[in-house]
Amino acid sequence: MKNCQFLSGKKKCEKKKYETGKKNNQNNHFKALEANLGAFILEQLLELRYGLREFVVIAPAANNDAVLSESKCNLLLSSVSVALGNTGCQVPLFVQIHQKWRRMYVGECQGPGVRTDFEMVHLRKVPNQYTHLSGLLDIFKSKIGCTLTPLPPVSIAIRFTYVLQDWQQYFWPQQPPDIDALVGGEVGGLEFGKLPFGACEDPISELHLATTWPHLTEGIIVDNDVYSDLDPIQAPHWSVRVRKADNPQCLLGDFVTEFFKICRRKESTDEILGRSTFEEEGREAADITHALSKLTEPAPVPIHKLSVSNMVHTAKKKIQKQRGVEESPLNNDVLNTILLFLFPDAASEKLLDGTSSTDNSNPPLESEEYNLYNQFKSAPSDSLTYKLALCLCMINFYHGGLKGVAHLWQEFVLEMRFRWENNFLIPGLASGPPDLRCCLLHQKLQMLNCCIERKKARDEGRKTSPSDNVTNTYSGDAGKSGDQLGPDNLKDTDKEKGEVGKSWDSWSDSEEEFFECLSDTEELKGNGQESGKKGGPKEMASLKPEGRLHQHGKLNLLHNGEPLYIPVTQEPAPMTEDLLEEQSEVLAKLGTSAEGAHLRARMQSACLLSDMESFKAANPGCFLEDFVRWYSPRDYIEEEVIDEKGNMVLKGELSARMKIPSNMWVEAWETAKPIPARRQRRLFDDTREAEKVLHYLAVQKPADLARHLLPCVIHAAVLKVKEEESLENISSVKKIIKQIISHSSKVLHFPNPEDKKLEEIIHQITNVEAIIARARSLKAKFGTEKCEQEEEKEDLERFVSCLLEQPEVLVVGAGRGHAGRIIHKLFVNAQRAAAMAPPEEDLKRMVPPEEKRQNLAADFPPAAGRELILRTTVPRPAPYSRALPQRMYSVLTKEDFRLAGAFSSDTSFF
Repeated sequence: MKNCQFLSGKKKCEKKKYETGKKNNQNNHFKALEANLGAFILEQLLELRYGLREFVVIAPAANNDAVLSESKCNLLLSSVSVALGNTGCQVPLFVQIHQKWRRMYVGECQGPGVRTDFEMVHLRKVPNQYTHLSGLLDIFKSKIGCTLTPLPPVSIAIRFTYVLQDWQQYFWPQQPPDIDALVGGEVGGLEFGKLPFGACEDPISELHLATTWPHLTEGIIVDNDVYSDLDPIQAPHWSVRVRKADNPQCLLGDFVTEFFKICRRKESTDEILGRSTFEEEGREAADITHALSKLTEPAPVPIHKLSVSNMVHTAKKKIQKQRGVEESPLNNDVLNTILLFLFPDAASEKLLDGTSSTDNSNPPLESEEYNLYNQFKSAPSDSLTYKLALCLCMINFYHGGLKGVAHLWQEFVLEMRFRWENNFLIPGLASGPPDLRCCLLHQKLQMLNCCIERKKARDEGRKTSPSDNVTNTYSGDAGKSGDQLGPDNLKDTDKEKGEVGKSWDSWSDSEEEFFECLSDTEELKGNGQESGKKGGPKEMASLKPEGRLHQHGKLNLLHNGEPLYIPVTQEPAPMTEDLLEEQSEVLAKLGTSAEGAHLRARMQSACLLSDMESFKAANPGCFLEDFVRWYSPRDYIEEEVIDEKGNMVLKGELSARMKIPSNMWVEAWETAKPIPARRQRRLFDDTREAEKVLHYLAVQKPADLARHLLPCVIHAAVLKVKEEESLENISSVKKIIKQIISHSSKVLHFPNPEDKKLEEIIHQITNVEAIIARARSLKAKFGTEKCEQEEEKEDLERFVSCLLEQPEVLVVGAGRGHAGRIIHKLFVNAQRAAAMAPPEEDLKRMVPPEEKRQNLAADFPPAAGRELILRTTVPRPAPYSRALPQRMYSVLTKEDFRLAGAFSSDTSFF
């Protein structure tokens, strides 16, 4: 026994111990898993054959150590018998014999005055006399060898299993994708822009029906080679289990998987499409001597009609020149359909009027489905980025593959540049600064939209008269901002300041950037800064207020009592997350020294300095206290004090942090000049930022693009799964979807998630799709939608749900219940189809009911598995011995025949 290993089995594998090699942890892990699976199968096997709950198994450690000879087997059994007798152990002990694949076990169990021998027979070819009950009874009786007459009755339990494989009468409803339908605005029979869903093949391959007679007695039933009373329809118990197809092909899973494969590609767009489509354009502009003349040329005049053909003609011509029309990855019809889907405003007349093209028809923000983009860091489901991800997925799966993806992306980048140069806003993007909750690509597109808004405002400012009154221009916003202002609330002032920043867009700083003449500059130098320091009213009286938005309404200047005016200020520069990270790195590199801290503070105070200059220009004669009262009310502390005359008056002063020596606010105030926002240097250089975004988009490889958009694709896949699940209402699927959302929200928030974790998410989505497809397959086969009675429909739906979630389901009413009749009909139709017989409806008209009832057995195919358990209690080995239980289990399949007997003997009276 030195080459044997011990495996103990108990219910639910509670007592499993494994020997694993110590080469490395990975091998140990896999060996443990293999042993775990083997022990579980062993437990189920011995529990079924012998009805045991606890047992110990001695098995060879290697396949070449198998116990093959009968003498060695007897030696092991005698050693087991001696060991059990010496230790008094009452747990059954088994020894595995012959090759492992045969799963042959013999053993023994000893108790007080009782010994039970466990024996097993395994044959490939079954003798004809043992294929029915009468032959097995002969074996059982001869084995127990009881001489009593009459012999005690034998209790019989029978279970026949029938397999249904032919589903011809129920075609699988999933249609194959229609690739040509993409040109007409649809893909795979679906609305364009929607993900496909469903299995391409029937995910249910087989249905196993087990008919059981749990309590029969010898003599009341006949089953021999001539006749049998075992009619499946008359069985008191029916149970059903389904066999699922192994890895069925699912459209949504394949859709996402193929897109994920792009993430591992290394080619650039130029390498995929050939020579760069921008080379020809670069050659046309190769003469650098005319570069500066571009600055003095008038702004480009918008084309008369914006259309998809005008958008993509440049790249299309270049691709056709290089490779030929027939080699272009995407034809014109497909490309135009996609671009019209992405940019629906291209076919409308709104752009010609200069109106905004952003899509504001967002779903409610409190919608759980809509807010998934926050958890996945993707993009809103109605945004351009989300639609682009779906389009690239469809192109990759249906049209052109990787080349089609590269072609569409190149056209998309050209469209972005076209809109930047012609002041056309990008549709499908929310207004405002980039949303840092979204993916980086979405932020870049939002940044480009911000640049277009600024540039469009400047270009429109050229058409306005320079003599327009500033206050009149903003009269519409004055009341709104004034109502929101609160002198004691910093957040309110921040809101007001944000509105003021937005109103700056209507100013033109390009025309008036060099507006100041020499005398104006000298006046600013002589009076502006000194007035800011001294605050003399005579010096400030010569300055003309500029850049006023509206009067505050509640505050006056402290020193001259004039009303305080809210200035027109510049809006802070919007930033994407990569720019914020870059800025934080620059600030961190400045170190902790005094000089570094001072430089860091100056870099961060650019917006503050701009607002101070605007405030000085709008309020001549103001002081820092006036600015702080408007900009940061909490830093101006007011107290009630008694003056010289004994009256209660309010006295205010700056907060402690404002009085710190070398305070950045004080330094900025002394440096600030009274310059209105329209003549200040721009805080946000939209031209430079737009070119940076366009360059960023142009250099993206398809793999980088797929990485950016994969969260959007997973987001769309989860929404699709939730939509389909809501139609089926499967409780287990709801739990899995919640797990997918939780897992995805953790993985996708990392900048570069691991491929293995992404594959796990995609695999989970595919599994959910397969479960829903199985539910629909079973509902179609059992006809849940055809039930006229609501109660029967609910019972069938509950039955189908149990089939999906449980390994085996009991059929209520057996063959006479509603589900049983449907299962019977499935088998009948399959038998008719196999025998080329007429359908059941025609058979009813052709065959009388009496004859049909006589041939019910033919409604089912031959049993794929026949299991019998014979039990009795007889004295053994002698007639005067104690009566002990005897048991024999038999299983018969097409290629396997096994007998497993547990025969007990009296060791006291033998």
